Amino acid sequence: MLTRTCSALVWMAFVAIFAAFGCEQAAEPPTASPEEQTAGQLSKAAPEWAVNANIYEVNIRQYTPEGTFDAFAAHLPRLKQMGVDILWFMPIFPISEAKRKGSLGSYYAIADYTAINPNFGTMEEFKALVARCHAMGMKVILDWVPNHTGWDHHWITEHPEYYTQDSTGNIIDPINPETGEPWGWTDVADLNYGNANLREAMIGEMLYWLKEVDIDGFRCDVASNVPDDFWAEAVPKLREAEPGLFMLAEAEHPPHRNEEWFAMSYGWSMHHLMNEIAQQKAEPAAIDTLLAEAREKFSKGYPMHFITNHDENSWNGTVEERMGPAADAMAIFAFTIEGMPLIYSGQEAGLSKRLAFFEKDQIDWGNFSKAGFYTTLLELKHRNKALWNGAAGGAPARIEIQGSPSVYAYHRKKGDNEVAVFLNFSEDPQAFTVGSESLSGEFTNVFGNSTIKLTPGMSMQLAPWSYLLLER
Repeated sequence: MLTRTCSALVWMAFVAIFAAFGCEQAAEPPTASPEEQTAGQLSKAAPEWAVNANIYEVNIRQYTPEGTFDAFAAHLPRLKQMGVDILWFMPIFPISEAKRKGSLGSYYAIADYTAINPNFGTMEEFKALVARCHAMGMKVILDWVPNHTGWDHHWITEHPEYYTQDSTGNIIDPINPETGEPWGWTDVADLNYGNANLREAMIGEMLYWLKEVDIDGFRCDVASNVPDDFWAEAVPKLREAEPGLFMLAEAEHPPHRNEEWFAMSYGWSMHHLMNEIAQQKAEPAAIDTLLAEAREKFSKGYPMHFITNHDENSWNGTVEERMGPAADAMAIFAFTIEGMPLIYSGQEAGLSKRLAFFEKDQIDWGNFSKAGFYTTLLELKHRNKALWNGAAGGAPARIEIQGSPSVYAYHRKKGDNEVAVFLNFSEDPQAFTVGSESLSGEFTNVFGNSTIKLTPGMSMQLAPWSYLLLER
């Protein structure tokens, strides 16, 4: 993985070989100037406080030896110094024992929506943690599980009509709507949103956390399996209780954002493409197609981009397994393309193992080897308006590259703020020429503590899987 020092060396080599103007004609710039482009339309679902925010996923069970709220709180100053804005807590509720997987069970098999997992602490301790986060200027959202509960949730016996049942009246586990077959989530029971009383109860449980615990919003698990008309009913009531509500959908379902129920949705398609490019199973040009498709589908809000999260890490592999030496270049991409970047617990330490999902498996923090790298990226996002979220930021415009299809380059501009990104998505060194007249002038190398004057026709070179991140 490319370190900051290595990046600086790449830059020094690059400076040594570039020439000023080439004799080649520069390519035509994009049809719309970056100043005229935005990364979306304004959305009432996106609170003003999130305009340049990032998000950090907290896995309480695996974060510390104790796996408690109080033990995690000791990390808050470090996270604040790194530049974290939103803390997304994976489910903190009691976990069902009935049909439990493993010895500790899945965080997503909820036994009680308004209680605390006793392994993590008490309600009073969590309230104190929320208050401390707020005092430090960080927001808190809870991982909410509206699609299903655990099998010993009290609704199972008190309100079986809240659940989906088969032809013989037996409550069933969730079904994949695309296949009609069970997902295999045998430790949870599927909720029935055809029942009006279930909807009312679910909204009431969500309101509890906004009113009584003062959280700032929710990350909604399997959000696309919950009917759209539930979100249309629920979100206005939640927003009335918390005007600055922030909603994240675990989905890529356009109505979630377009109807302004959610500020942000998962950038799954881009994540999968990033893995494919890193494994050299796809060409960088496929990014343009995906961005164009997203602009057709989504008119409001913004995506969340990531190189890892709890599902990816536990089930699909570590960053190193999926992306190998491309990992840092992919992180640069995730943090600078339009959308909000996510950091998962341990990512700043170069987490190199798959964390067990149903057991205790503590993160090895080591020397926080990647903390400086991510601090630099978060600081850049905070200060440079070109990278701000949604309509507040500038839309990415391609920088024309001649001589290397493996180099993906773009810039984003908002007013006087601009960021230019050059990424070598290849295992080989790449020499190329900048051919865009829309990009010129003096920039600062974010990781190299140096300046460079970009000119159309200049020659450049990047080492394998390396990057150049510039701003002005």
